[in-house]
Amino acid sequence: MRILIVTDACPEHVLNGVTRSYSRLEIELKKMGHKVSYIKPTQFFTVPMPKYNEIKLAINVWKVGKLIKKEMIEAQNNNEQFRIHIATEGPIGLSARRYLGRNKIKFTTSFHTRFDKYLKLYLPIIPEKISQKFLSNFHNKAERVLVTTESMKKELSDIGVINDKMVVWTRGADHLGEPKKMTLNYNKPIFVYVGRIALEKNIKDFLDLDLPGKKILVGTGPHLKKLTKEYPDAKFVGQKTNGELASYFASADVFVFPSKTETFGIVCIESLMAGTPVAGYADCPGTMDIFKLANGKSIGCLDKDLKKAALTALKADRDNCKEFAKQFTWKRCAEIFINNTAVN
Repeated sequence: MRILIVTDACPEHVLNGVTRSYSRLEIELKKMGHKVSYIKPTQFFTVPMPKYNEIKLAINVWKVGKLIKKEMIEAQNNNEQFRIHIATEGPIGLSARRYLGRNKIKFTTSFHTRFDKYLKLYLPIIPEKISQKFLSNFHNKAERVLVTTESMKKELSDIGVINDKMVVWTRGADHLGEPKKMTLNYNKPIFVYVGRIALEKNIKDFLDLDLPGKKILVGTGPHLKKLTKEYPDAKFVGQKTNGELASYFASADVFVFPSKTETFGIVCIESLMAGTPVAGYADCPGTMDIFKLANGKSIGCLDKDLKKAALTALKADRDNCKEFAKQFTWKRCAEIFINNTAVN
């Protein structure tokens, strides 16, 4: 079948959880024999998104309908089933949703980011109820809404997304074998954070903790320079990928994930794969449901007190972490996706 993914985020512009998920999804779908194509920002004139310059917002989205129609005709000519999925709620996704609705074409959506909560951080003048109403209206037109966890499903139901349309769509991680440990010449224990260095990631909560040893932060973002100056005792190493990133995970004693709004947190799974336990807040939906799946096994600690979580996680069993992480595969992610897309 031919699968068209409509997205406002692409790896050519930014490497984050959304772009990584779809890059790995594409690989698995192609292994299954499906064709995957995109409508994405590189096909349009773009401007940087305020407060998140790595994301490029498309301007001339009037041509989205023409691009969809072209894909549908090609699928028809090749006797292929046609499925269309909208990945994001930006200008491209919104234009696609309007076109598909007008033409009575079935589609699915997915929910990746609590933009209503991020908007509250960056633009508090906009009432949260307005952004939540936009999100629920956007997704309620879809045949299915793919969400990351059961907790996220409940959160979205509370803001008006139709419960019966939502399907839990888990994520995977790249199982690259045993990562090579690095020699980090700092006092132990070593607490690491991996992710975007930005306001919405709540990193200051981690940096403000009075912890023994050393704090290392891996990643880049708009607050990198500011936080580097404010916290000279922490080590900011910039963005790392693949084997080098895995080595940072494996060389740390605990991965601290201070976000309260994350919808999944692939980095948590990557840390566990390396044998490094996870510490985070007990009320973050992205980590809460991952820990529920552990059924009491020692993979770290979640607590309302982040310091307590970080220190308690030091006692977790690293072998338990590795074994638990094996269940998260991109193949399973692709199977859930394909089983819940709408056929046209």
